[in-house]
Amino acid sequence: SAEGFEVIDLGTEVEKSKYAEAVAETEADIVAMSALLTTTREYMAEVIQYFREEGMEVKIMVGGGAVSEDYADEIGADAYGKDAVDAVRKAKELILIG
Repeated sequence: SAEGFEVIDLGTEVEKSKYAEAVAETEADIVAMSALLTTTREYMAEVIQYFREEGMEVKIMVGGGAVSEDYADEIGADAYGKDAVDAVRKAKELILIG
């Protein structure tokens, strides 16, 4: 957590429904996901699609070593954070426009 954000870490290998439950329980404004391997980043697209299909009103930010801004755009993420400092800045922007 930084800059006054409350962060709830769900851990690794999180099911889509677990993300949705956490958002519903905490009324989170942002779901942030990180991937270090290209083989795991594909799941980010599945999570984003799930949230969109369920009609959940939450912003989704992605980042990590295996993710680029182009990939974030391709999968429909609301924001891409290239590092922790950038992610905080982007999170503030998402809250303002949300």
